Amino acid sequence: MALTKHRSDPPTTVAAAPGVSPLGRRAVPLRARLREPLAGLLFVLPMLVLFAIFRFVPTLGAAGMSFTDYRLSGEFSFVGVENYGRLMGDPLFLQSLRTTLVYAAIYVPMVFVVAMGTALLLHHVVWARGLFRGALFLPYVTSFVLAGIIWTWVYQTDGLVNGLLRSAGQDAVPFLSGDQLLVLSSLSVVSAWRGFGYSMLILLAGLKNIPEELTEAAMLDGAGPVQRFIRITFPLLRPVVFFVAVIETIAAFQVFDTIYVMTGGGPARASYSLVFMLYDQGFQFFDFGYAATVGIALFLIVFVISIVQRRFLDRETT
Repeated sequence: MALTKHRSDPPTTVAAAPGVSPLGRRAVPLRARLREPLAGLLFVLPMLVLFAIFRFVPTLGAAGMSFTDYRLSGEFSFVGVENYGRLMGDPLFLQSLRTTLVYAAIYVPMVFVVAMGTALLLHHVVWARGLFRGALFLPYVTSFVLAGIIWTWVYQTDGLVNGLLRSAGQDAVPFLSGDQLLVLSSLSVVSAWRGFGYSMLILLAGLKNIPEELTEAAMLDGAGPVQRFIRITFPLLRPVVFFVAVIETIAAFQVFDTIYVMTGGGPARASYSLVFMLYDQGFQFFDFGYAATVGIALFLIVFVISIVQRRFLDRETT
């Protein structure tokens, strides 16, 4: 019996219809693909323009002004890096930098502990959660000036706190006229009371994103609240903690309103911060070029500290 070989016919290619991909899906024109991103860009364009005008342009202007001797009359002369050399040798700048660093070292841990504690409490509250959240966030919408006026009365010799101390048989404490550490600690309490609400909401949102299965499994394994926080909650909150640390550090280095209202930079410049020095140079002595130099130095210091914080607090996400 003869054997016959069967040859398979070569595969035939079916030409795709115009506008249809070889996989059978209709190709989307470039204009249609760009329509949605462009629409979104148009919606945010006004805010981007305002942000550029009121953020980038002043920053670039301050950077340029720091290389000039700019006076109130509008006259200026280019001086190169002379302002920066003057800044490095200015004992007032070094003193204000030290004061700002001490204030930040007190304020940032204080506001983080308060914000984290209230966020953990709100996370486990099941009744009237919105009411408590609004009540705790209320100080954040209070102006620094109003908060400073209220707390100045609280800290006075015949104020609320010293009245309670005297009723307990203790001497009055000079919260705003004592040594530098006491004054800066008192100011940090005011700023933390006023500003913890925002960080509290950020941390609360981060807690909501932690899977409950992990916490329940740890509870079944016998882990206590402290162990669950150290082993589960805090590691998963690293990106949120990094964000909170950065914004609160920036807030600490930009402190001005509270100091201006409560101490005026005193006593004996015990609360004389970098921003207060910038204010004096620009609006008291009208040395705008030198004031811009202080502002650029402040920006660089905060930038370096933010990088260090990212290295130590955000290792898991880098």
